[in-house]
Amino acid sequence: MANLYRNQFLIFDKHPGLAYLDNAATTQRPKVVVEAIYDFYAYENANIHRGVYDLSNNATQKYEAVRSQVARFLGTENAASIAFTKGTTESVNIVANSFLSPTLNEGDNVVTTIMEHHANFIPWQKIAQEKKVEFRVIPIDKNGDLNLLALNNLIDRKTKLLSVNHISNTLGTINPIEEIIEIAHKKGVPVMLDAAQSAAYYELSQKKLQYDFLAFSAHKLFGPFGVGILYVADNYIENILPYNLGGGIIREVSVEETLFNNYPYNMDAGTPNIGGAMGLAAAIKFVSGLDKKEIQENINHLRIYCEEKLRAINDVNILGNPKKKSGIISFTIKAIHPHDIASFLNQDNIAVRAGMHCTQPLLNALATPATVRVSFSVYNTKEEVDRLVHSIKELINFWS
Repeated sequence: MANLYRNQFLIFDKHPGLAYLDNAATTQRPKVVVEAIYDFYAYENANIHRGVYDLSNNATQKYEAVRSQVARFLGTENAASIAFTKGTTESVNIVANSFLSPTLNEGDNVVTTIMEHHANFIPWQKIAQEKKVEFRVIPIDKNGDLNLLALNNLIDRKTKLLSVNHISNTLGTINPIEEIIEIAHKKGVPVMLDAAQSAAYYELSQKKLQYDFLAFSAHKLFGPFGVGILYVADNYIENILPYNLGGGIIREVSVEETLFNNYPYNMDAGTPNIGGAMGLAAAIKFVSGLDKKEIQENINHLRIYCEEKLRAINDVNILGNPKKKSGIISFTIKAIHPHDIASFLNQDNIAVRAGMHCTQPLLNALATPATVRVSFSVYNTKEEVDRLVHSIKELINFWS
């Protein structure tokens, strides 16, 4: 199956021996996505919401159709719940600054977790400091699972928002989102879901999960860089203020005042990434054609196989052993810095990530300054795992 998918990605034609194991950072792009972006710029290029000529009208219609497509992808028919952003990071910052900040008062608190990517940690920390409200952080247990008792205790009637990732980009922990959201909603607390690591392979039905805000990036979904989405539930749409100011988001401007469009159209200041939206549409169509259950099973088998092989090597330590885990493995090797490990593997045409993975609070809590991270996708194989393990053994022999 992996080879069937692999044939759809042009990068492996150029680099046939590449073992690309850095999918948590970004996925590769299938031909259909590259072609969709190329076709727009080559044959359909025009600005949107500006012109009355055919090219502009067609571009506008296609752009707005992507908004509807994303809504359906998230199990909602309301296209007005979807805004285009630069990615997950900007989406989180919009919720922090355009929704949460104006509502905060002394005595309030905002809650997130210790396992968050910096993009879903720093904005809440900064808002809390600026507004002089409490910033609460949910801990994890020794296995890398969220402490749900602590979560329940940290959320109270003064909590204005809970923001949590679906999947940890460092430990691979799959959080029990339905249970978490239920706990928050029972206390009247809205929930922001960072779905950057889950959008490609996991169902994100809003009707089932009941999140209030959701963000993901196209580039982790086989789509282009520089475009992502923000979902906002109907009951919060009117509370989202403009994030950037400029043309394209206004109803009326006078010397005295400016009246703005409602969300999501108040997010489109300036010219948006129209070509990126076309690539996102192709990426969503691509992943919608995947058998997600089968993909999850295959990636899980690869991850288990890789962990078994790594655990058999002396001096290799795998971080975390959560109850449910995605295709992400973070590990260290005694006395060898992760950057040296990644550089050695690169010589064998194996691409992995090394560092903090933008989760320094998490690694501080685990007393681990950095790790090597392996992350799998649809085009990875057991043969690549065997190559990885063989190279690690060679590195340890070389280093000893």
